[in-house]
Amino acid sequence: MNAGDGVRYFFHGFSLIRKKGLKRFVFVPLMINLLLFGAAFFYLIGQIDAQVEWVRSQIPTWLSWIEFILFPLALVIILLVFSLLFSSVANWLAAPFNGVLAEKVEQHLSGQTPQQDSMLALIKAIPHTLIREWKKLLYFIPRFIGFLLIGWFFPIVGQIIWFLFIAWVLAVQYCDYAFDNNKYNFDFMRHILRQNRSACFGFGSAVSIFTMMPIINMIVMPVAICGATAMWVERMQQQAIEHNAQ
Repeated sequence: MNAGDGVRYFFHGFSLIRKKGLKRFVFVPLMINLLLFGAAFFYLIGQIDAQVEWVRSQIPTWLSWIEFILFPLALVIILLVFSLLFSSVANWLAAPFNGVLAEKVEQHLSGQTPQQDSMLALIKAIPHTLIREWKKLLYFIPRFIGFLLIGWFFPIVGQIIWFLFIAWVLAVQYCDYAFDNNKYNFDFMRHILRQNRSACFGFGSAVSIFTMMPIINMIVMPVAICGATAMWVERMQQQAIEHNAQ
């Protein structure tokens, strides 16, 4: 798959969230996202000037002549960081419901008979789901620090790398629900995603861009889950089966 395929699957998520039989499973992730991103938006409005001034003060004197380039890049990075932080919180809170949504989307796309809904099964899955989210966090944090340092010492190149890193983080975050539902461990999931690196960067970049858009960002989480699950069903699932058969 190429980057365009990843972008296409993200947009496919917009149509999936409106499908009959899936709407009610979209509701909880959507409400959590609405509440958190609504709060984040109002907080960011009050903080953006101070954050921009802080970034401007960090630009070395010898780079002041290209501030007109660094300033918009810095603004994008601020928006991305806020989006990533609030997306992480939203995904922690909604993780069990996100897994259910991914399961229902997979059943819808593959033609499987939906299983009986069970609130007890959802509650029992919470510890496992939170452990899985913790594994993602342990994977992200060292890389987060490393790329942050690169951005500090090499502003222009670092900010481009930072954008790509966040795109990868979002691809891992949203693709993982389908892998987890199918009992594939975190390391195996990363291996399959690396085989589809271009598509993952395309998918994650689309998620990143839409996450920065006010109002639209409030529905990004369920859209991304649906799109990533579609990518699993149509492309990655067969790759995973073939890899295990080797």
